[in-house]
Amino acid sequence: MGRPRTPLLDRERITTTALALVDEKGDFSVPQIARRLGAQTGSVYHHVDGREGIVELLRERVSEGIDAGTLDPDRPWDESLAAWARSYRAAFAAHPRAIPLLMTSPVRAPRVLDQYERAVTLLLGVGFDLADVMPVIIALENMVLGSALDLAAPEAMWELPDETTTPRLAEALDAAPGGRADRAFELALAAFLAHARAML
Repeated sequence: MGRPRTPLLDRERITTTALALVDEKGDFSVPQIARRLGAQTGSVYHHVDGREGIVELLRERVSEGIDAGTLDPDRPWDESLAAWARSYRAAFAAHPRAIPLLMTSPVRAPRVLDQYERAVTLLLGVGFDLADVMPVIIALENMVLGSALDLAAPEAMWELPDETTTPRLAEALDAAPGGRADRAFELALAAFLAHARAML
């Protein structure tokens, strides 16, 4: 048999297949990727630096949805940070099962590191103490990623057997407007930004 005109394996196909597995199952393995692509497991390793390399490809792919241009030093820093947070949340909300995988491995992808560089530069440029910069960014990420997971949850997260055992909770749930995850995120973002302003 001659060689196929379209290669079975390349980094793009491997990344797409790994992300599909993560979206379905919450994880992936190199043999699973190879099976889906109709290739040998060993052939996958010719294109990527093992499982860790695939994780970084996934990080780059998911992070492509984040608008790094929001980290604009020519606009108010808090507006820039809020816009980045909303874009970051939307990108990860599209692949919520990737969050545990990506957040438990070190960040090495150059394009992703560049976004952190922009965020650090923005905060230093407006006067944050160097020692405070990473705690501010990490706190923002914790909020963003928690909210991205919340977006994947059912709108009704509390199922009460009746209203007699938890009457105040039942009242609060009845009084809460729709869009639970979005409203909670904007509340947390506003509180975060208020505290960050006070740090300055």
